[in-house]
Amino acid sequence: MGFVLFVALWEAVVRAFAVPVYLVPAPSKVFTAFVDNWELIYSNTGQTAQEAFLGFAIGNAAAIALAVVFVMSPFLERLTFPIVVGLRTVPIIAIAPILIIIFGNDATPKIVIAALISFFPTLVNAIVGFKNVDPKMLELMAILSARPWETFLRVRVFSALPFIFSALKIATGNCVLGAVVGEWIGADRGLGYLIIQSTFDFNTTLLYATMLVVSILAIIAFGLVAVAEKLIVRWEQEPAR
Repeated sequence: MGFVLFVALWEAVVRAFAVPVYLVPAPSKVFTAFVDNWELIYSNTGQTAQEAFLGFAIGNAAAIALAVVFVMSPFLERLTFPIVVGLRTVPIIAIAPILIIIFGNDATPKIVIAALISFFPTLVNAIVGFKNVDPKMLELMAILSARPWETFLRVRVFSALPFIFSALKIATGNCVLGAVVGEWIGADRGLGYLIIQSTFDFNTTLLYATMLVVSILAIIAFGLVAVAEKLIVRWEQEPAR
């Protein structure tokens, strides 16, 4: 409902103040551009979606794996985590040209950028989740003579899942953004490339239509992760009694 009201207000303001289409097009014109350029948009959407998906999978898998290593070895965490934080402070837009030089102008650097931009939030949340365990549960596992890996799988993983899914929902938007940013630096296909081309051509309606598709991709990814969370983290959904 709120989205419909926003679009209606946008349309009304643009028409009332006669805002030039090259500045802010009306939603109706954006929709028309989307329909007229559907084949062009569709042909570029698959490339960005693939880059974002692979970056999401690789970045989050690496983050969770590293979080497991850090939790199992506090020494390695103290030794390595400051380096990870230092790398995180480097802007992605500054890393992107270096990756283009190293990997070339194909999909690889875009996937790496998408992975990097979604890596750090998942790493931090996974570490917090693995450590956020009820001490009584750890004591119980110790009384039962459970091995460290058994304690990890039966206690720490379940504790970390809500934290990890929260990070994954953030990563859905980040990985799409990372793929688009990579395409801005250098690409001949993808939604990021289409955004740059429509900007240079002053085709504002196509620019807005492409940005809308980017948002839809991120929303779909967010929704899929949210559904997965409801299916897996079922104990979080139960009301307190």
